Amino acid sequence: MTGLQLARYDGASAKGMADELVDVYAEVYDVPPYREDPFFSVASYADRLHAAFGMRGFETVTARRNGELVGYVHGVTLPPDRSWWVSLAEQRPDGLLGAAEREDIFWLRELMVRPACARQGVGRRLHDAIIAGRGESVTALTCITDNEPAHGIYLRWGYTIMGRIKHAPESPVYDAMYRPAGRTVAPRPLLPGSSCP
Repeated sequence: MTGLQLARYDGASAKGMADELVDVYAEVYDVPPYREDPFFSVASYADRLHAAFGMRGFETVTARRNGELVGYVHGVTLPPDRSWWVSLAEQRPDGLLGAAEREDIFWLRELMVRPACARQGVGRRLHDAIIAGRGESVTALTCITDNEPAHGIYLRWGYTIMGRIKHAPESPVYDAMYRPAGRTVAPRPLLPGSSCP
């Protein structure tokens, strides 16, 4: 996608654009089955986002076109005592246990692109940009098991499923995935045309 400007922010600098970040979330998740699910409410996301700003290693990479925020990704250094991580128990590969204790896993928490700009390579550019700037040797994420096309995209990007988790009793079921930082996968061809601003 031409004319896309990427920028990186830490937690302190990202706070100033929290409303913009939440607005993108509100648009992306304003579809069934998320629209009516309290776990995915805009208020709940805003709370999670503000809590993430203060977590160790928080970073976000934003994508703008013509000044408009069209997508972003954010994550933190995975805390080794994070409940979803601990709940995987023996499903976690042996090598990752030590990496988590060394704080050597990047937890990619959210990756979202406005619907008008989807399927144009924005998500892939955001994903690759944030990982390229990280020092951790492994990236981990969780993805709702039936959230397509995202689930399939992560697998094509080289992620491996470790096991299934729930972030909270009321949350859907997620696949926990990981990928060594150095693994590269050729991007898929993009669809022609663009209604992205």
